[in-house]
Amino acid sequence: MRGYFAVRRPGHDGRGGFAVPARLRTAGPPLALLAAGPAGAAYLWSRNPHLPGQVLPFCPFRRITGLDCPGCGGTRMTYDLMHGDFAAAWHDNAALLLSLPLVALLYLTWLRHGLAGRSWQPPLGRRGTAVLLGVAVSWTVLRNLL
Repeated sequence: MRGYFAVRRPGHDGRGGFAVPARLRTAGPPLALLAAGPAGAAYLWSRNPHLPGQVLPFCPFRRITGLDCPGCGGTRMTYDLMHGDFAAAWHDNAALLLSLPLVALLYLTWLRHGLAGRSWQPPLGRRGTAVLLGVAVSWTVLRNLL
């Protein structure tokens, strides 16, 4: 004889929670980023990170060491790009600006796989990770020396 808890109800995962469809589980994170991006851009549009006193995120690495990290200037670069000032965006963070097409391609691949119900992560491997870290460290050293 089966008890009440042994019966599987539709939409119920049998552990006290509700089953989340695979497509929603895999597409949720990239879709959430797609929704948060315009909200963050709208907020940044009205703030000028080049001026002091703006309520914007800060870099903990720079705050502690006084040096720029590989991502420092990313907020200013985004602001400048949104306002059409490509020269200022290049000055703020050239490496990040050059990586934007690759970041967009990676995001679109993640979104496509998520909408198809498949999970995905970038296929870096050890060599790719070493190259990525080497570029980041080199960029950090160069931008702090120049």
